[in-house]
Amino acid sequence: MIAVKVSMKATHEPLKRTPVVLQFDADGSETPAVLTDRAGVARFDLPPSSGRILVSGLQRYDGRLDGEIPIELWSITQPELDSKGGPGELPSGRNAYPGMSTQWLAVGDHRIELDSEGYLVDPQDWSEDFARALAAEEGLTLSAEHWELIRWLRAHYARHGTQASVRDMIAHFRVVWDRERGSNRYLHQLFPRGGPQKQGNRLAGLLRTKGEH
Repeated sequence: MIAVKVSMKATHEPLKRTPVVLQFDADGSETPAVLTDRAGVARFDLPPSSGRILVSGLQRYDGRLDGEIPIELWSITQPELDSKGGPGELPSGRNAYPGMSTQWLAVGDHRIELDSEGYLVDPQDWSEDFARALAAEEGLTLSAEHWELIRWLRAHYARHGTQASVRDMIAHFRVVWDRERGSNRYLHQLFPRGGPQKQGNRLAGLLRTKGEH
């Protein structure tokens, strides 16, 4: 069961009869709109997944879809959530240096610059389409589990200012998934080209971890 509870941040008043839509990362599908009830809750009889939540047509959340997810708004016209992360929360700025070897990745109609190992030269170039394009280049089809870890890596960096260690990932995903899928072995099966700390960070648009340079 996935439940989305929508309320006003200042007054904690529930927002009633407000349309909520879930969009799923793995296949790009979305649910029909479900209206919040008198308690401000929209319920979806669906298993846990990874994706986005739209409230009244605007993106308000991205990440793990499971249990009750609270969404608090200052106003119903509050600007849409930017899936790239807010200013200052994630690495930004071109990190190339003289003589640096780079390559290019086609993402739709754009060409995105990567370093020799496939990391973004400018992390602000990250987008969901970039993650899909790089995954395809590396022979990986992104599932809901891949997306959940990618979004978690970005959220972890935004909170802590540094990349998550594999130990951090194991501690988190053993709780939200289970001991088997949260194991070091399974995480490396998901990201076979360098493991979750290397391939995961590349797909999440983060910088190399210390010691990789």
